[in-house]
Amino acid sequence: MNRYKLEDTIAAISTPIGKSGIGIVRISGRGALLIADRIFLSKSGLKPSGFKTYTTHYGWIVANRNKDERLAIGDGRIDEVILTVMRQPKSYTKEDIVEINCHSGIIPLRKVLGLVLENGARLAQPGEFTKRAFLNGRIDLSQAEAILDIIEAKTNRALDLGISQLKGELSLKINQIGKSLLEILLLLEANVDFPEEEIGDLNLNHINQKLNKIRTQLEALLSSSDKGMILRQGLNVVICGKPNVGKSSLLNALLRQGRSIVTAIPGTTRDTIEEALDIKGILTRLVDTAGVIKPRNLIERKAVKRSEDYIKSADLLLFVFDGSRPFSKDDELLIKKTKAKTTIALINKIDLRQKIERSKVLARFPSVLEISAKYLKNIDLLENKIAQIFLEGSVEASEPILVSNLRHIQCLKKAKAKINNAQDSVEKGLSLEFIVYDLKEAINFLDEILGKVFSQDLLSKIFNRFCIGK
Repeated sequence: MNRYKLEDTIAAISTPIGKSGIGIVRISGRGALLIADRIFLSKSGLKPSGFKTYTTHYGWIVANRNKDERLAIGDGRIDEVILTVMRQPKSYTKEDIVEINCHSGIIPLRKVLGLVLENGARLAQPGEFTKRAFLNGRIDLSQAEAILDIIEAKTNRALDLGISQLKGELSLKINQIGKSLLEILLLLEANVDFPEEEIGDLNLNHINQKLNKIRTQLEALLSSSDKGMILRQGLNVVICGKPNVGKSSLLNALLRQGRSIVTAIPGTTRDTIEEALDIKGILTRLVDTAGVIKPRNLIERKAVKRSEDYIKSADLLLFVFDGSRPFSKDDELLIKKTKAKTTIALINKIDLRQKIERSKVLARFPSVLEISAKYLKNIDLLENKIAQIFLEGSVEASEPILVSNLRHIQCLKKAKAKINNAQDSVEKGLSLEFIVYDLKEAINFLDEILGKVFSQDLLSKIFNRFCIGK
């Protein structure tokens, strides 16, 4: 299954191309130090192959270096650098790694990388450094995925979630469950293979109790997945309502800035406006839609159609009512179009004289808040309400492990289904072979999470999402 070649020495630029203080060219593999010897001219005169691990050295990257002399032929200096050596096995990939800290900029970085490639390395594939860390056993597959989650984190809570997984908290739990299943499996297999011998006490009721405990542990992990997915991927929140009820003002209030144009003229927003923000640690993609009304022309028809499409795909609707105007048929019509969605009803403009029949709003929505978007009144309560609905309160450091990866969720569900099958076989008194088969399958699905079993297609799917330098 593992046909991946680790013999090549790989290299890539590991920092974004652009103007900044430092840009890094990373080299990993058995030829990393030899390549560094060929291109690095140190102030001390020593070669990188003689440097101690975890040390940094000042010098120059030079082309056409004379192998026997400190000076370059023609003084072909490319950049003044700091070179770091990390010897295997205590490195990111568990291979020899050399990192060259150059001046950032497209020209020096590309010239240094080009020289590294000319001297025996090949360009790394997307995520290949992290893939090598996995294949060489420094991290498991779930930890490799956590590295990408950390890189892509948009909120502190998403970062904390990635750090937790990178630390191995999920891996430890999966390994513990797998070990418990394996103990049961070995006992059953021994009784299948040696039925005439007294292997041990095969009390099927006791085994069923153990499987119940394991199933409960899997259910606990799965119960955290909704919250984990929200923290990792975020929410699609759509602001909807009639024209001129204050939708754009609400967007500006949540953003704490004047993103949308706000006027007293109905229909000012003719198209959707999208912004991303952090609400109580939740990445929130906020969409301000055009007012949903009976369209009078082609432009309004397209605007209303786009608003309705966003409403259908929303995780949460913020349904805005104008508290200074009576409840209307247009409100009722829009309520019918949105009744299947999770919704917070907002009675806006409480700073004005109130005319809306609150009872009509309260009768139709379980969650209603009164706000003034213009003066930021109760906007903090709205943010708390969003977190309460989707996170069932706050996420604390002591909270149980949160599963946030769809691949992990699918594997956990499949493992749980196999345990259910095994328990069903126990209760029906079926042959031990049926139970053994299902427990092997359950263990296999857990092993997939950690990468103990994998396919090249799976690795490609995961690591192709990384940048080349990681």
